[in-house]
Amino acid sequence: MKLLVFQHIECEHPGIFRTLLDEAEIHWDAVELDAGERIPDFGAYDALWVMGGPMDVWEEDKYPWLVSEKAAIRHWVCDLKKPYLGFCLGHQLLADALGGVCSPLAESEIGILGVELTDDGRADPLFAGITPQIQCLQWHSVEVKTLPDGARVLASSEACSCQAMRVGGNAWGIQFHVELQESTIPEWGQIPAYSEALDRTSGPDSLERMQAQAEPLFAKFRNVAQILFNNFLDHVPGSTN
Repeated sequence: MKLLVFQHIECEHPGIFRTLLDEAEIHWDAVELDAGERIPDFGAYDALWVMGGPMDVWEEDKYPWLVSEKAAIRHWVCDLKKPYLGFCLGHQLLADALGGVCSPLAESEIGILGVELTDDGRADPLFAGITPQIQCLQWHSVEVKTLPDGARVLASSEACSCQAMRVGGNAWGIQFHVELQESTIPEWGQIPAYSEALDRTSGPDSLERMQAQAEPLFAKFRNVAQILFNNFLDHVPGSTN
């Protein structure tokens, strides 16, 4: 198996999944789109992950590479029908690329918060073995407002109705961050767009409070990541999971 990863900022990489990929001896290549790196030929890859970033899906004038990225996502999901998993911005890009609509939240959703699996989510193989109530890191100001055709909502929260979705039989998007590790919150807190949104939402010194809240939960976070990782691999042809 060979995995392709689209990144939009250096610090938003696969996080804890890098360790899981190494343990599973899965080769993966990251393409840093914001740095001008080109999307490679898809023929060599079995699965595509699209990570988060500080840009919004509609900012094509500011980030013109979003146009080609969305076209690549459509081709991957709709034409090639290969497995796709999007995180945060990658979740929103999946919706936008396939005809859905993303829009700003009334208030940013940031912190160690909870989401709940819907009935569809409890039955979906990606979340098999994961408890219906999930504690997770949230750090977003945009939501999937209108689903693409054929999509089903798999998880939701009070602030955001679409916390996870599945499109067809091969594509998933997750708004919340299952990839976090111990270094994630401090690293993301150095990104101006993220720190400003955090301060607006939670006030001064909120970064330290959020890290302290996360500390006792990292074992649970990793367990959810491990289960989701294994479940995703079950849908990748060529995976030995």
